[in-house]
Amino acid sequence: MTTSEGSRSDIDFYFDPVCPFAWMTSKWVRIVQSQRDYAVEWKFISLRLINSHIDYDAHFPPEYEAGHTAGLRLLRAAASVREAHGSEAVARLYAALGTRIFDSAPDPDEDTGFRGTAEFLAPVLDELGLADTHLAALDDSVWDTVIQGETDAALALTGKDVGTPILHFEPPEGVAFFGPVISRLPSEDEAAQLWDHVVGLARFSGFAELKRSLREQPQLVGFGVADGDVGATEDWHGGSRRQKK
Repeated sequence: MTTSEGSRSDIDFYFDPVCPFAWMTSKWVRIVQSQRDYAVEWKFISLRLINSHIDYDAHFPPEYEAGHTAGLRLLRAAASVREAHGSEAVARLYAALGTRIFDSAPDPDEDTGFRGTAEFLAPVLDELGLADTHLAALDDSVWDTVIQGETDAALALTGKDVGTPILHFEPPEGVAFFGPVISRLPSEDEAAQLWDHVVGLARFSGFAELKRSLREQPQLVGFGVADGDVGATEDWHGGSRRQKK
């Protein structure tokens, strides 16, 4: 189940829709949510806003700026949807966007910036029964105030040197972390066991960080990688500001 404005969630999940690691973690959280009936509030964090002070040409591969900008544009539409229909609609929209971006075979004719266009979003809204009036939000920077506010709130919980996703456990008092970052989806049996370990760490107030820099490529159809394949490690810095889209 998801929560409405003013209600208490078990987990606040801060996502950018173009982040593959946020998507993988969200799929795992949804499995656990179905098993444990957790209340999840899906909130916004923008990689483009986090990196607003960065010279993309100097610090990132060529496709990053277009991809992160597409994520911001999609978050604007998500903010419009939330204002009109509430948090449950955001949960459905994120699921549909992630499926289209990461769980579908890549289209060689679509670059990363295409994800932030009306042509990309329109069929997703139609699939969900949401009005195409939300397409106007893609170009409307008035929504950036909302997105920046939630991005700032997420970073205030963890510190600024992180990326996406950020999970806040048992808010508002509970602790928040960047991640957990996973490169492949656990089985239904593994999902709950892994979750219990993560929550155990989160509930210990003295726990600060558990990290390694090497990881495999996300096992997602959108990257041309089947589950069980071993992806490259050196190019993947999931969750840092040098984040693959």
